[in-house]
Amino acid sequence: MERTAMQELISWKNKSVRKPLIIRGARQVGKTWLMKEFGKNEYAQTIYVNFESSKFLKTLFVDNFDIKRIITALQIESGQQINPENTLIIFDEIQDGEGALTSLKYFYENAPQYHIISAGSLLGVALHNRTSFPVGKVDFLDLNPLNFSEFLLALDQQSLLNLLKTKEWILIKSFKEKFIQYLRAYYFIGGMPEAVLSYRSQNDFTLVRVIQKQILAAYEYDFLKHAPNEIIPRIRMLWNAIPAQLAKENKKFIYGAIKPGSRAKDYELALSWLVDCGLVKKITRVSKPGIPLKAYEDVAAFKLFLVDVGLLGAMGDLDVRTLIEGNLIFEEFKGALTEQYVLQQLITHSDLVIHYWTAERMTAEIDFLVQHAGEVIPIEVKAEENLQAKSLKTFCQKYSPKTAIRTSMSDYREEAWMTNLPLYAISELTELDKHT
Repeated sequence: MERTAMQELISWKNKSVRKPLIIRGARQVGKTWLMKEFGKNEYAQTIYVNFESSKFLKTLFVDNFDIKRIITALQIESGQQINPENTLIIFDEIQDGEGALTSLKYFYENAPQYHIISAGSLLGVALHNRTSFPVGKVDFLDLNPLNFSEFLLALDQQSLLNLLKTKEWILIKSFKEKFIQYLRAYYFIGGMPEAVLSYRSQNDFTLVRVIQKQILAAYEYDFLKHAPNEIIPRIRMLWNAIPAQLAKENKKFIYGAIKPGSRAKDYELALSWLVDCGLVKKITRVSKPGIPLKAYEDVAAFKLFLVDVGLLGAMGDLDVRTLIEGNLIFEEFKGALTEQYVLQQLITHSDLVIHYWTAERMTAEIDFLVQHAGEVIPIEVKAEENLQAKSLKTFCQKYSPKTAIRTSMSDYREEAWMTNLPLYAISELTELDKHT
């Protein structure tokens, strides 16, 4: 399986000034596999430590942060000599090793020759529990489920992906049905590596759904095992409410829809826990498309999405028969799957700042507003071939953006005021100006 993050890891390795690297991401998005594969491909040897399962090394940093002592202990435990030039040291589930996060500061300051990479599914939770963190002494890489481009690669469709990247839209149109076929499959399978690998080897959507349900059950287990007891019921209620909230015409998250009378303060901790674990993506409203968008953020208004479109379908018990019923799958849950899909492609671009916009009286809404290269780009998402874009037109008349995007099932085309980008090509958003 190819992950685009591998190139980022190689760039990190080759830096002249290299800080220890932390990979962030939800459980089961492939962090451990990526780190080990990186070590296998790019280093002579890899020292792998999992602080969740290693009782001895879990207390390695309790007494002090003497690097020589730490390296000696790692060599004894692994049975390998550590050569800084050709050894990758992996600290997995780093939040479970007392002092392990803090040790990264001392590796950077006192022994920068060592190649240290780490990950933790509950890292965000640990940080909010006042875990000492080496601010400014580490680099970060965010890992998400496979995006549509990676999905095509996983299913041996390199030629299709290459064609998409050429931006030869007339030729791309000739293969439209093939792109849509794989897009339908992606909506159901999603980008969780285990689900994708199962489909590649078994070609069985039923097995995919079994795996998705197992992943969801594992997340529920995390709630019970790691979350504070007093907020577990609220975590569950909020988590299970997301599919129904996304299926509303107005996808703004409403606390009162979880339980009548509920207020923000009742669920703030539960929501923070889910966001910190990477299981939920929170997209806030902005009042105007100014730069930076953060300056115009309305923190009280937001939409919640899941980590993966396939898991959203599994939570909503989307029937596999929708895959053979034309393009109905794109309109399921009132287009919620499509909006989830688009967000999932956008967040893989680390240089995008993502919000959404509504007019003050809710007379118009732009599904996503992204800040990129000093520009604010409105993106209106259409789940079908309906080419009306009233909200986008209203927005453009009011703010005159340089670039405006409608993404839908229709083919690529440019108009004077906006560009229609096919849903299967939305991952190429940041490359448009280089080819158009």
